[in-house]
Amino acid sequence: MDAAASSIALNSVRINSCKLRNGSPNSSRFQTSVCCHSANGRREYESSQVMKVSMDSNDKRSGALSRSNFFVPCEMRNQGRQTICSAGVCTHNGTAMESNSHAAEEKVGVLLLNLGGPETLNDVQPFLFNLFADPDIIRLPRLFRFLQKPLAQLISVIRAPKSREGYAAIGGGSPLRKITDEQAHALKRALEAKNMSANVYVGMRYWYPFTEEAVRQIKKDRITRLVVLPLYPQYSISTTGSSIRVIQNAFKEDAYLSTVPVSIIQSWYQREGYIKSMADLIQKELESFSNPEDVMIFFSAHGVPVSYIVNAGDPYKDQMEECIHLIMQELKSRGVNNQHKLAYQSRVGPVEWLKPYTDEVLVELGQKGVKSLLAVPVSFVSEHIETLEEIDMEYRELALESGIENWGRVPALGCTSSFITDLADAVIEALPSATAMSSPRTSSNDLDLDPVSYAIKMFFGSILAFLLLLSPKMITAFKNHL
Repeated sequence: MDAAASSIALNSVRINSCKLRNGSPNSSRFQTSVCCHSANGRREYESSQVMKVSMDSNDKRSGALSRSNFFVPCEMRNQGRQTICSAGVCTHNGTAMESNSHAAEEKVGVLLLNLGGPETLNDVQPFLFNLFADPDIIRLPRLFRFLQKPLAQLISVIRAPKSREGYAAIGGGSPLRKITDEQAHALKRALEAKNMSANVYVGMRYWYPFTEEAVRQIKKDRITRLVVLPLYPQYSISTTGSSIRVIQNAFKEDAYLSTVPVSIIQSWYQREGYIKSMADLIQKELESFSNPEDVMIFFSAHGVPVSYIVNAGDPYKDQMEECIHLIMQELKSRGVNNQHKLAYQSRVGPVEWLKPYTDEVLVELGQKGVKSLLAVPVSFVSEHIETLEEIDMEYRELALESGIENWGRVPALGCTSSFITDLADAVIEALPSATAMSSPRTSSNDLDLDPVSYAIKMFFGSILAFLLLLSPKMITAFKNHL
């Protein structure tokens, strides 16, 4: 998402259709054909949950490394409003707030978004409740949304003991907050090295410091221009989408924040700096094997339910596959021609998730005679339970039991200097296109604030949850799938 790639020009945009979809709250979706040319004549493009890109080439992927995501998932407002996507940054609709270049009072802020994680074993159950109470995680039909919190309570209570075991195995809590704070400090220093002074904030979706806390601090500090940077390379409605929804609600409801120009970098998996940083780590770990050329490069990404892709138009799968293609292309340009495989981990519940599943693929690879494997946690930029426990312990043990003899794992990017520098570039490129969020508006969620309606829903929801807890069959079913 590099606006500094000044050789790139957008030649044509064609909007083919416009129709409502169910991807994110109050959003519309549209289909567009885009043709982008760079100075060297190669085509560059981007696809997302709201935009489909046509290409003149017969090849599905252009193969060209792009530091810019020209089109990203974003809302298209009704009633004549527009959503502006520029250089990989989706900015909110409304009157553009041009900063006065001579204004001495401008204060730039950068908000890093992440999942969050329990810091102690006592935090596990309330953390899980926050996770499953998110309507972007468990997507209930509107008629049954009053069951969201009772169901979240039920699942969190049942799942907590197993999750506590996992966190106990990695030291008693998630390191995600510590690592994200370190990334924030590193990003601030990288921006200063590029002559940009900015306050960098951390907002977690499901644990402290919550996104809402960061937003309050942004207001308190009187930030006048903000860049929102989710620490998820690929967009999904369950990660970036969920966090952005929180920010949108908070900003639109506040008289001051609703006027602050904001740019949201919704996905950055195609950035050249990110791709090369990933390739650097993979190449380094391959050298630790006695026969690097025989190693299977095994990308393990966090999964999402198939319904997100099929019914909600989530671009996550397409973006992940494109990301892997670009990483492997970069490796091949360095003479690394190893075979590779992509699979999805961390599925929860009885619904179908993206396939192939990591655990099943590991068994298959062992049966096919693969002896050396390098695991690459591609959707994670920080170490946490899904890398430290799920990959390093569960999947490693499964791989060795399945006949794989040599196991390695690429570390998460963390504070890798090339990665942090690229994030700083992304922030600088995003800043000029910031615009103010729209003014507060009535939404369907406002209807849920009626105290009588809320009390009735919670009463019957609590009764149903209690009955579920008393049902041995239901308990057994949940335990088998959680």
